[in-house]
Amino acid sequence: MNKGKHDPIFWLFLAPAIIAFLMVIIIPFLMGIFYSLTDWTSRPQPGGLQFVGLKNFIESIQDPSFLYSFLLTFVYTFINMLLINIVAFGLALLVTAKLKFKNIYRAGFFLPNLVGGLILGYIWQFIFNIVIPNLPVLSTIYPAIAEPANLMLANRNSAVMAIVIAGSWQYSGYIMMIYIAAILSVPEELFEAAKIDGASPFKKLLHITIPMTAQAFTITLFLTLVQSFKQFDVNVSLTGGGPSTQFMGKFMRGTELLALDIYNTAFTSNSLAQSQARSVLFFVVLVVISLIQVRQNKRKEIEL
Repeated sequence: MNKGKHDPIFWLFLAPAIIAFLMVIIIPFLMGIFYSLTDWTSRPQPGGLQFVGLKNFIESIQDPSFLYSFLLTFVYTFINMLLINIVAFGLALLVTAKLKFKNIYRAGFFLPNLVGGLILGYIWQFIFNIVIPNLPVLSTIYPAIAEPANLMLANRNSAVMAIVIAGSWQYSGYIMMIYIAAILSVPEELFEAAKIDGASPFKKLLHITIPMTAQAFTITLFLTLVQSFKQFDVNVSLTGGGPSTQFMGKFMRGTELLALDIYNTAFTSNSLAQSQARSVLFFVVLVVISLIQVRQNKRKEIEL
C-alpha cells in the first residue's frame, strides 16, 4: 500500500531540502525582522542590543534618499519589464519562424544571460564611456558625444537608461526561452486554419499566438518584475549609484536603486538595523506588487 506523504521515507528524502530552506531563508528572514526592531550595529554596544520598536521603519520612510530610491526603482522596473518582454517576445517570434541557423541564434541570444552581473556592468561601462564616444559615425553626426559632460553615464536620466539597456541585454535571452516554449506549444492546426481563412501574419499574432501564450506572459512578467526590483550587481558595477542628483532639497546618488540603497545603508553608513528595516519594507512591497500582478495576469488569461 502506498502511504504517500504519510510514509517516513517521503519525509526522509525531503528533509535536506526542508532543512536548507529553513536555514537559508526562513530563519534569517525571522532574525532580520527581529534585528529591524533593535539598534543593531557592527560596533560593540556597552548596554547590549536595545529594542527600539518601529523607529528604524519611521526613519527610513522619512529619509529622502530611501524615498528617492523607492521611486526610482518603480520607474526602472516599469521600463525594464516593458523592454525585456518586448525584446524577448520579438526574439522568440524570430527564432521560431522558418529561419536558417535558428538554433544558433537561440544560443547566441541566450548567451548574455550566462555573463555575471558585475562583469556585465564593467563591460557596458567600457562601451558607454569608451567605445560609443569614439565611433567615427557618431562622432561625425554628434561631435559633442565625445565630451565628458555628455557621456551617457554622466547624466542621471541617461545613466538609468544605461542600466536598463545592460539589464535587458542580459535577461532578454532567458525570457525568450520561456516564450519559445509557449509558442512551440501552440497547435499548428490553428495557424493552418487561419491561413486558409486568409488571415494576415499580424492577425495570427493577435488572435492566436498572444492568447495561446497568455500563461507565459504571467510567468515572464512576474520574473522580470522580481528581477528588476532586486537589481543590484549591474547597478554597482555600471554606475555605482552615480551621478548625483537633488531630491527634496538633499543631494544623493542619482541612480541608486533600492537594493543598492539598502547595501549602502548597512555597509557605508553602518546602520545595520535600519538597513534591515528597509529590507523588510522592500520585501512587503515586492510581495504585494507581485501578488497584484499575478492576479491581474490570471484574470487576463481567462479573458483571452
